[in-house]
Amino acid sequence: MTTVQGEADERFAGLIGAFRSNLADGQELGGSLCVLVDGRPAVDVWGGWSDAARTAPWGRDTLTNVWSLSKTVSSLALLLLIDRGLVDPDAPVATYWPEFAAAGKQDVLVRHVMTHSSGVSGWDQPVTPDDILAVDAATDRLAAQAPWWPAGAASGYHLLDYGHLVHGIVRAVTGLSLGAFVADELAGPLGADFWLGLPAAEDARVSPVVPPPPSRLDLSALPPESPAVRTFAGPVLGAEITWTRAWRAAGVGGAGGQGNARSVARLNALVSGRGVVDGKRMLSAETVDRVFAAPIEGTDLVLGLPLRWGLGWGLRHELSTAYIPEGRVAFWGGWGGSLVTADVDRGVTFAYVMNRMSDGILASERGRTYLRAVYDAL
Repeated sequence: MTTVQGEADERFAGLIGAFRSNLADGQELGGSLCVLVDGRPAVDVWGGWSDAARTAPWGRDTLTNVWSLSKTVSSLALLLLIDRGLVDPDAPVATYWPEFAAAGKQDVLVRHVMTHSSGVSGWDQPVTPDDILAVDAATDRLAAQAPWWPAGAASGYHLLDYGHLVHGIVRAVTGLSLGAFVADELAGPLGADFWLGLPAAEDARVSPVVPPPPSRLDLSALPPESPAVRTFAGPVLGAEITWTRAWRAAGVGGAGGQGNARSVARLNALVSGRGVVDGKRMLSAETVDRVFAAPIEGTDLVLGLPLRWGLGWGLRHELSTAYIPEGRVAFWGGWGGSLVTADVDRGVTFAYVMNRMSDGILASERGRTYLRAVYDAL
């Protein structure tokens, strides 16, 4: 099925052509693309199949697990609390969540969590996939354990626990779970079909991800106590876990969001629109500017790449993410290749969500191709 459905401005013909070509040769199974220019849809398309057996087409409202694109939505939740004066990014996490001060974490700042430099990038062993799906209990475990490196000294990608840490802060400040807060304060008001905690009644719309090829990541040369080994092993997840009701219901804020390109773009348009979507201001421009202020930069202790982290989003780094346009562009990718960019300078939001996963944590070649096509059109 190479038919691409939806609507797109004529100038994005190259983007649509690339998507159609990848559907035709099987690189894509199914997926969706969205481009917002000044908050208005310039591209909203989808195509391919929702299932590996190719029996159900990917539809307008198909959802799938978007992996770490979820982190951008979790970050938006904290930005809202920062904007409302309820959270100070330069205050200790324990100011709001006293239990987090345990085991030497009293000086970990909210900023350190949002820039992946808190020293808490995973769970102490032993920990199982089922353990992290008990979100409250897994969050409490993070509060009790010691950091793996000094806060602020370096970033170390918070692979699976980023959303749990954000949940701990949101829960302490509002009394709500992260998933409930996102539903009430972000997805609901914006009309974004994005879920951190998917009701069973929505399961029929979910496209199960197709797991990626075996990982080429080799950690054997690293000591067992390194943050990379401890993060990737705590716990080891297969993509198949996302097929379960337990995963979809849990609302894992670092990796378990269910959405599509349209909903991911609409949420991240709060950044590219400097707090305004559809004429409705939800964040101050000054709060959005904080995303780009005082980034942390260096070799990430978990991913082993030179990275640049803003407040909740990745920022372009010439050595590792040069495919991201220059300027104030907040971005992140999901395991398997999904990608979202929020370009403040140009007022452009791009999102790509799919079900056939590629190898790698950051953007796939498909995602990079689509992003280049967007900026070629602009």
